[in-house]
Amino acid sequence: EIGIGAKLFSFLSVKLGAILNFGLLFVLWKRRKQLSRMRVFVFHLCLADLVVTFFQVCPQLMWDVTDRFFGPDVLCRLVKYLQVVGMFASTYMIVVMTIDRYQAICNPMVTFQRRRARWNVPVCVAWSVSLIGSLPQVFIFSRVQIAPGVYDCWADFIKPWGLKAYVTWTTLVIFVLPILTVIVCQVRICRAVQINFHMKTHQVSTFLAKPLPSRASSVAGVSKARIKTVKMTLVIVLAYIICWTPFFTVQLWSVWDVQAPTETATFTILMLLASLNSCANPCIYLLFSGKHPKIRMALVCVSQSDRNDSIQEDATVVSSAYIKYSAH
Repeated sequence: EIGIGAKLFSFLSVKLGAILNFGLLFVLWKRRKQLSRMRVFVFHLCLADLVVTFFQVCPQLMWDVTDRFFGPDVLCRLVKYLQVVGMFASTYMIVVMTIDRYQAICNPMVTFQRRRARWNVPVCVAWSVSLIGSLPQVFIFSRVQIAPGVYDCWADFIKPWGLKAYVTWTTLVIFVLPILTVIVCQVRICRAVQINFHMKTHQVSTFLAKPLPSRASSVAGVSKARIKTVKMTLVIVLAYIICWTPFFTVQLWSVWDVQAPTETATFTILMLLASLNSCANPCIYLLFSGKHPKIRMALVCVSQSDRNDSIQEDATVVSSAYIKYSAH
């Protein structure tokens, strides 16, 4: 029953993830001639989410149904590589987007001086880190014979401690370090907004408070759209932490404790929670855009709404992926 439920959950995650992210991608594509900084980020986050949906969750679902990987060695390595590429891309897109929002609010002159040609640099960095950081998968996984006449896509570590080291390393570079960076930036963003709000409310004095050097972060310049963006980023970060913390916790538990209850329902549920993040992010974006929560109607409304009523220019939409580090 647990296996059937897990397969059904994965199927629904694939379906919802595809619908939501394709829909949001379509909306952004229609506005490609009006590219802003955040629309570029959101566009690439949708691409990263689709990589997760079709090259991580979907292959894993097929794998669970067939119980074995049926395909050549090249396909085995490619699938495992793309699984981690999606995870890296979505995670590090969060990082570069959060850093960009931090610069826009806390160091606005730096953002103001940037030119359009440099807008894609953070995106290129995120994708480069993803493509390079996922390369170990190509060498660790291969099509091996696990029984006479039975082949599977399996991980091969030279040392007995190899699996522990690899899972710990991936947890650090894909979850711990990025989430610490995001939290630090978000705390500073909230502090800057709080200071600006305090200065604004106490502006009636003999002398006006010394203005901050920014069109975006000045005392009078923190718009409602910016405040809404900060609230949205906080919700997105919370969703990211809620979905991914259980997953990485059980991953580390399973490799460091040989007696870990990996076959229990609790373990399975915690592992599957991560796949919800890629489905939740478009919903969070639509929610903070003030649109109706029903998916199809919301996407249509977003594509036809007045630009002044949305926060697409400043939205920090994030997404995540779901991956297994087990041998198959």
